[in-house]
This record gives sequence, C-alpha cells and structure tokens, in this order.
Amino acid sequence: MEQEQKLLLQWTTQRQLSIPTILLKHYKEIGLKEDELVALLHVQSFIEQGNGFPTPELLSERMTHTHSDCADMFGRLVRNRFLSLEKKWDEQGILYEYLTLEPLWLKLIQLLKGEEVQAKEQEKHVQEGQLFKRFEEEFARPLSPIEAETLSMWLDQDHHSPALIMAALREAVVSAKLNFRYIDRILFEWKRNGVKSLDQAKAHGEKFRKYNQPQKVEQKQRARRESYPGFSWLEQS
Repeated sequence: MEQEQKLLLQWTTQRQLSIPTILLKHYKEIGLKEDELVALLHVQSFIEQGNGFPTPELLSERMTHTHSDCADMFGRLVRNRFLSLEKKWDEQGILYEYLTLEPLWLKLIQLLKGEEVQAKEQEKHVQEGQLFKRFEEEFARPLSPIEAETLSMWLDQDHHSPALIMAALREAVVSAKLNFRYIDRILFEWKRNGVKSLDQAKAHGEKFRKYNQPQKVEQKQRARRESYPGFSWLEQS
C-alpha cells in the first residue's frame, strides 16, 4: 500500500502535457496522420522538459517505430511545415539547433480563419435568402427580375447590410410607400448621412419624422384655410 501511495504521488507531481482540443479535433483536416500527431506530442513533451532538439533515437524509444522510421517522420513533418528546425546563438556564442511547433499552430490558425470566413459567408447567404423572402411577403407577390436585380445591387454594389435593407423596407411599409424607388431613396439618404447600424437608422427616421411633422400640419391647415371662401366678397357690395 505504501508503494502504491508513492507511485500515485509521483504520478500527480509529474508535469502534465496540455493537448489543445482544437488539435485533436482538426489534425486530420490539416493533413496529419495519427502516428505523426503522436510524434508531435512527444516533441512538445521533450520541449517542455527542456530538450529542444529530441533525436529520432529518443523518439523511437517512446514510440513503436524504429529509429529509421522516426527519422523519416521528422523529415516529413519538417517538409510539410508541421515542424520547423531553427538555429540560435546562446549566451556563450555557441550555435545550436532546436525544434519548434510554430508551423503546426499557424496551420491551425489558418484553418480556423477559413472556417470563420466560411461560416460568415453561409450566414450571409441565409440572411439574403430571408431578405428576398421578406420582400415578397410585404409585396404579396414574387419579385420581378428588375426588382430582384435592384435588391442584389443594394447588397453587392452599394454594400448595404441585409439588416439595414430590412429596416428600409419596414420604413417604407410604415410610410405606406411600398415601392422600390422609395426604399432606394431611404437607403441613399442613410448612406449620405453615414447611417450604418439599425440604431442609427431608427434615430435618423425619428428625427426626419419629427422635423417633417410640423410642416405637414402647417400644410394641412393652409390647405383648409384656402378651401373656405374668403370674406372679400363683402367688400364688393
């Protein structure tokens, strides 16, 4: 029992090798095989233990591969940019070589960036599809080819976001002016005034309505006064 406790204590005090989950999840996608992955993990372990240049002999002692196989694997990992052999001068002016896994981490970063771009592109297609569907729902009919082309131009050429175009559509519905020309005017005014977010669009719309409301009231009152006959006829008798 005492011997087992000593072994357990020795095990718990050992330095642990941290393996990124992302590496286990994506090693196949970046072109690694299982034995190459294990070899890289052993290299990382050697580096963390202070041995920056583990030899194929040391690697073969830990793996089921021969020294020759491990030497070939080292060369393959370096050629395929999973490992890098670097040189550095120490404080005594002695040149030494060491291995680094930086190329491996760079491959993973590039993979993640590619997945992020792909996810954003897919989300963009979904939003655009919902946008076309919403226009057809509000117009209660399929869009004409010209209307569909105009909507595509707002997205691709004018670079309006689907959310902003949706907001312009709602503005046209509220104003009871549901047509593409009016929506295009809204988007043009927003772009001219630097409106890029939904909050900015909402604030601009409220400001516009607040400014125009007194003018509309005044126009209605003037039209009402002009519709009634004046009293100048009294002076004509």
